Amino acid sequence: MRSIGARLALWYAGAATLTLVCLFIAGYYLLQNQLIRGLDLLNKAQFAQLSAHLGEDFAALNAQLIDARIRETSNFSSVLFFITIDDPKGPVRPVFYSTNLRGLPIPDVPGQRVFNAKLPSIGELRVGEFILGPFDVTIGTPLNSVRQTMRDYSKICIWMLAVMVAISVGVGLALSRLALRPVRLIRETANHISSDNLSERIPVASVRDEISELAQLLNQMFDRLESAFNQIRRFTAEASHELKTPLSLIRLQAEKLLVHGNLDAVNEESVYMQLEEISRLNQIIEELLFLSRAEARDIDLHLTEQDPEALLATFSQDARVLSEHRGLLYMHTHQGAGSVLVEPRWLRRVLLNLLSNALNASPPQGTVTLRSVVEDRVWRVSLDDQGPGAAAELRERIFERFFRLTGTSSVDDNGSGLGLAICRSIISLHGGRIWAEAAPGSGLRVIFTLPAAV
Repeated sequence: MRSIGARLALWYAGAATLTLVCLFIAGYYLLQNQLIRGLDLLNKAQFAQLSAHLGEDFAALNAQLIDARIRETSNFSSVLFFITIDDPKGPVRPVFYSTNLRGLPIPDVPGQRVFNAKLPSIGELRVGEFILGPFDVTIGTPLNSVRQTMRDYSKICIWMLAVMVAISVGVGLALSRLALRPVRLIRETANHISSDNLSERIPVASVRDEISELAQLLNQMFDRLESAFNQIRRFTAEASHELKTPLSLIRLQAEKLLVHGNLDAVNEESVYMQLEEISRLNQIIEELLFLSRAEARDIDLHLTEQDPEALLATFSQDARVLSEHRGLLYMHTHQGAGSVLVEPRWLRRVLLNLLSNALNASPPQGTVTLRSVVEDRVWRVSLDDQGPGAAAELRERIFERFFRLTGTSSVDDNGSGLGLAICRSIISLHGGRIWAEAAPGSGLRVIFTLPAAV
């Protein structure tokens, strides 16, 4: 169960129900003992009544006199009491039977004065044994009422438990929502914080508890993140000037040498190589600055609704020219109708980077194939080359900065190694996803998906 609130509610309901079960069990035994104690008191009271009816001369009485004195009383209470009187030393045993016993003896438990006994056709009795001079008086009271009371108690407890479970789950959910409200506020605030909204902070309650300490800790972390983002932005702004301006001056001086330096062929070739490296260095700086800004979410996208088929038709014109220049064949297909929210220039950069890698990886006379499909509110674009491909464990790493597999995948051997990293950043800014997998036969297939416009 993923919801903490639901787990807390279940734990609360379980704890409350378990507590109530323990109380019901304890109440069951306490009530049963109290009811049985009440029967013992009834037996004792009945014995006192019998003693009063027998009179003070009970020791001299014979069986006939005893029967005569207590028969009327015992018949009157025969619904409630079962009575026997024994004279252990007398010739007649027992001296007296109550008529409701129907001649059945009440069992005796040696060494116990109070016990339970069960008689056929009569049922379970609570029995008390009393000594009255030479006589043993045994009085039994039916336990049926106690057993029925305990059965009713059990039924009531079961119904109360069912109600308790339902109520405790509801109360638990309400309490968990109340207890987790600060956590939800932390989550909502954290979701609002982004690269363009770094100043927002989580409200900290005046109560000093674990939640307020967590909020303070997160606010401190957001302070550090804001400082880091600001440093990245400053670096982006300053590097553009501090790095590109000296490179531009170096380039101007190199070009001046070519025009006015009266260089021999060897030195002139060296200057040309310097100019190429300066251009390459400028490109790397631009790409690194772009990646830094993209990771800091400091790039403003101007999304417009575009038709994927029209976008690819425009791109395919340039793609065919580039492919033919390399001696390769370019093909593309499109299926489905719909539109996507993109910034065309950034999407074109993604497509050109992917195409450049595919062209560099494919052998002469090979084919580069682009497939586009719009379905289920998703635009899916895949680009296949016929190069050597890449091992499964390396297909994720090709999107890392400066990672290149020379001659083994569709990554530009002469490039900066930043092309696919830039592609991933652009696709991520558009809310999409990009990955690589093996193309049918051989080669590498790079796929990206973007959400289609509703």
